[in-house]
Amino acid sequence: MTRIAITGHRGLPDASTRLVDAALRAALAENADGQLVGVSCIADGADTLFARAVLDAGGRLVVVVPARQYRDGLPADHHPVYDALIAHASDVIRLDHEESTSTAHMDASIRMLDGADRLMAVWDGQPARGYGGTADVVDAARQRGLPVTVVWPDGATRD
Repeated sequence: MTRIAITGHRGLPDASTRLVDAALRAALAENADGQLVGVSCIADGADTLFARAVLDAGGRLVVVVPARQYRDGLPADHHPVYDALIAHASDVIRLDHEESTSTAHMDASIRMLDGADRLMAVWDGQPARGYGGTADVVDAARQRGLPVTVVWPDGATRD
């Protein structure tokens, strides 16, 4: 069984979303042996693209919810997607935070890394824009010696 955690950018333009989706699916195809477990917080953007690709590849989805108010802090148009993905999760891990803060998000990322064999990062290589951002999660994975696969296809940009 291969357990892959995801971190990545939100707010991807449509063209980048298509590029990243294709790149994630290609990267996950190596693990489409029925033993794939994807671990995600299922935020809009990279987390959701990854979660859908895991499920489409026949893998299992484990969702880590950073805080009780996490869903409320996501864009309203993402709520139906979030709800559908959480309904398809084989396991949901809920952290004890009340508010959806950067600390809660980083704690959720650390929780994902605790149970992962590797990290997949949809990352442009730039520093995090705030505590708990993609670069911080990549750094935490590397400090643990966890292999990191960076997915950032040619032509991808972020808002």
